[in-house]
Amino acid sequence: MKAFIEYLVQAVVDLPEEVRVDEEPGEIATTYRVHVAPSDLGKAIGKQGRIANAMRVLAKASAMKHKRRVYLEVVGAPAEVNAD
Repeated sequence: MKAFIEYLVQAVVDLPEEVRVDEEPGEIATTYRVHVAPSDLGKAIGKQGRIANAMRVLAKASAMKHKRRVYLEVVGAPAEVNAD
């Protein structure tokens, strides 16, 4: 599922090499957080969230085959952490 979501997002953005998907399994559902470059955030979300909602629909439909629930969140790239 993680690879499928990554594939979907990479097809939409300008910088596909910067797409990262974090998977957080839970008892009831799995949450996928999609990190994209700040310049691609608007493309990944789309006007009024249409692209993000379409990706959610595809992910949920795919997950239903495996009798799982999924949540998909599109977020910008995480802030750099300085380890001084």
